[in-house]
Order: sequence, then structure tokens, then C-alpha cells
Amino acid sequence: MSVERQTRALLDLVEADRARQCAQILGEARVRATALRRQAQAEALARLRQAFESQRHLSRQRLAAAQAQLATQRRLQAQQRTAALLQLAWQQLPAALQARWQQADARAAWVREVLASARDRLPRGPWQIAHAPDWPAAEQQALAPVLATANGAAPVFEADPRIKAGIRIAINGNRIDGTLDGLLADRAAVDARLLHHLESTP
Repeated sequence: MSVERQTRALLDLVEADRARQCAQILGEARVRATALRRQAQAEALARLRQAFESQRHLSRQRLAAAQAQLATQRRLQAQQRTAALLQLAWQQLPAALQARWQQADARAAWVREVLASARDRLPRGPWQIAHAPDWPAAEQQALAPVLATANGAAPVFEADPRIKAGIRIAINGNRIDGTLDGLLADRAAVDARLLHHLESTP
């Protein structure tokens, strides 16, 4: 065999081996490229899902914060409205109570309530009953024998110009204050009753 043919055969062999190795390397590169592409797609998808979840979580947090702020503002507005209503009620209450004292039926109910409280808390005896100057004498005279029988002693009635409405009953240093000022003395208790009335009014 000639040198030229041997060289050609050797070159063909080298070329065939090179082609085989190139094909093998190319095949392996394709497999790796496919795997890398799939891995990159999976990682990108995971990052995308994580980004979406972060955005959803952030949106939920913002919504919760906005709802909490709205609830706080509503509570504050309700408190301000209640405070304004209470303030208005306190401005109108003394005149409203004094007007009730001017009505015979309402005045009689007022006196009955104070007397019932006094019967529960005060000892029997000659009660000293201080009253608004405009309390009709006829009503006092009608009440005197009833109290004298119940307490074993006649009551002593005394008009007090400082009392705008109502009565105050005292004996032995104890007293039940059913005057206008006495009824309004406990601001917290009156506020609580006013709030109850406001909440129960449609």
C-alpha cells in the first residue's frame, strides 16, 4: 500500500474518530443543555411563584392594615359622636329635669322615687325634707300624714332657694339627695344611663 493511501486511510480513521467524538460531545451537550434549560425553567417558575406569593402576602398585609385603620377611624368617629351627644345631653338635661319638676305627674313620680329610696336607706323618725321653693304646699300637706304614720314622727319641710327642683331628705346626718344637683352629681353614672338610653334608641 502506498504512503498516500496509508495517509488517506489514517486521515479517514482520524476523521471518523473526530466525527464520532464530536457527535458524542454534541449529544452530551444537547442533553446537558436540555437539563439546564428545564432546571432554569423550573427555577424561573419557582421564582415567579414566590414573587406572586410575596405580592399576595403583601397585598393581604396592606388590606389588613387598611381595614384596621378604617375600623380605628370608625371607632374614633363613633366615640367623637357619642361624646358630642353626651355633651349635648348634659347641656339639655338640667332644663329638661327642671321642666319635669314643673309637671304635676312627673313631680309626683320624682318624689315617690326619692321617698322609696329614703325608706330603704334612712332610719325612721322626723325626716328633714328640703325642697325647691316652688313645690306646692298642697302636695306637702298631703304627704305629711303618710310620712308621720310610716316614720312615727311628722316630717319637717323646708324650702331651700338653692334647690331648683326635687327634694333632699335628711335625718341624723344621713341623707338622700333627690334634688336636681344631687341627681346630676355622679357624672359617670349619669353618662352610663345616657349611653344606655342613646344605644337603645333606634
